[in-house]
Amino acid sequence: MGEIFRGAVASASSSSAELDLARARGGDDEAFTRLVEPLRGELRAHCYRMLGSTHDADDALQEALLRSWRGLAGFEGRGSVRSWLYTVATRTCLDIGKARGGRALPMDLGPSSDRAVLDQVAPDGVAWLGPYPDVRLAVGQADPAARYEQREAVELAFVAALQHLPGNQRAALLLVEVLGFTAAEVAVTMDTTTASVNSALQRARKIVAEKVPPRTQQQTLRMIDDARVREIVTGYSTALELGDASALVALLTQDVTWSMPPLPHWYRGLEAVTDFALRVPLTSCGSWRHLPTSANGQPAVAGYLRGEHDQAHVAWSIDVLTLRGERIAAVTSFIGPDHFALLGLPASLP
Repeated sequence: MGEIFRGAVASASSSSAELDLARARGGDDEAFTRLVEPLRGELRAHCYRMLGSTHDADDALQEALLRSWRGLAGFEGRGSVRSWLYTVATRTCLDIGKARGGRALPMDLGPSSDRAVLDQVAPDGVAWLGPYPDVRLAVGQADPAARYEQREAVELAFVAALQHLPGNQRAALLLVEVLGFTAAEVAVTMDTTTASVNSALQRARKIVAEKVPPRTQQQTLRMIDDARVREIVTGYSTALELGDASALVALLTQDVTWSMPPLPHWYRGLEAVTDFALRVPLTSCGSWRHLPTSANGQPAVAGYLRGEHDQAHVAWSIDVLTLRGERIAAVTSFIGPDHFALLGLPASLP
């Protein structure tokens, strides 16, 4: 009985989608909205993976949906609406990416610093990788043929690795290994040959494999009890708020890294990271307050800073934590209040 009911629901849903498609082709924008709304979240995540910026992803998605609406009459219905929308979104991202190239993290600009560098200035002309609000991101794989889970495919290490790929390789890898499209389908999307797609895939896989750790954050998090993850996040926040260097160091791996885009300097190893922490966030910045959050499928902390003459704690940085086992292997502090709005966080705390 349950199978019959589910089949009836699927059939009704398919009929409703076909009716909305026909109405949308006739100029009904509300019908078009009903068609695309269930796919908006995954399309936005795809644009983020392509472009490395939530702001750019929002712009790309808006442009892609506008192109889709204007070109709806040209959709011949040979594939699904979902496949067609991904084609339009991918081409839109490739167009946007041509003008800018990939986004960077501080470690892409140069070697790590041995000691804290004070009074840093953000360099001009660098497009920085940004965090992704993963609250609407689906769990699991987009398609049984996909290699990566949806949350794995927005993890910082993976998205950062994608930025080292040319646009065509990035698109091929994402469409095949994250979304489960075939090489032949991608060839149609990118207006090229299947052989060309397979060649791009081979090169992309090699580069990504060299840059991402063997264990994803999703695999790591599944091995750690949720309560223990919360303890790590709370311990990190408390150590910063109390200026407790020993408590902070106890949470870190020996080869920990700490970076703060858009500031260019970054640190590797306990000695360098401890020197930085003692001279900057633990003692020099002011009073901290923190809220637990998540970004890029990883645990994160929203840091609010109050200076000597401030009346409130104001949005300062989103610290995305990369774990190895039960220790923090990397802190990526995305500095700037704009990131807070994207994650649905307040601009200040009393």
